[in-house]
Amino acid sequence: MASELPLRVAYRLPEWVRDVAPPPGTLVPSDEERMRLTIRLAEENVRRRTGGPFGAAVFRRSDGALVAVGVNRVETERCSLLHGEVMAIALAERALGAFTLDEPPIPPHELVTSCEPCAMCLGAAFWSGVRRIVCGAQREDAMALGFDEGPVSEDSYAYLAARGIEVVRGVLREEAAAVLRLYRDLGGGIYNP
Repeated sequence: MASELPLRVAYRLPEWVRDVAPPPGTLVPSDEERMRLTIRLAEENVRRRTGGPFGAAVFRRSDGALVAVGVNRVETERCSLLHGEVMAIALAERALGAFTLDEPPIPPHELVTSCEPCAMCLGAAFWSGVRRIVCGAQREDAMALGFDEGPVSEDSYAYLAARGIEVVRGVLREEAAAVLRLYRDLGGGIYNP
């Protein structure tokens, strides 16, 4: 146990992310291309054993410019909060110097994630101000491995829609779900059963 209370939280993405993700500002025009990026991030994270099977990215809504990416770092950083979506949102807010991703002069942004967000990440997406969420694999795909995605329901998505947040689900679902199965096949741990 530490002799003093910690006063700082600092977490990093793995160095390999720089070799896989394009630089910030790169235009990624379609949902499918954006999803392929998050799937690739998730797969690299699994293969390199640097975290769980989830990747995410934040893009500027108007033109698809990449702002930040994230991968799951729960096990490697020993922090249950470090899901891919949370990492991408936090790094996007840091890059923009803002605590919101949709308040002038910050233009609207969107979150693309390799799997439908768990309860924590759906809440984080809502509070971040993203105006659109694009999902790959479905929660059932993650739950089939043993992950508990928490209290997310159709009512959760209706709540977001009523507040002007568009949610697109199932983009390249099979490709994204294949990364989850790869994680299982390589012996990845289920850290929230």
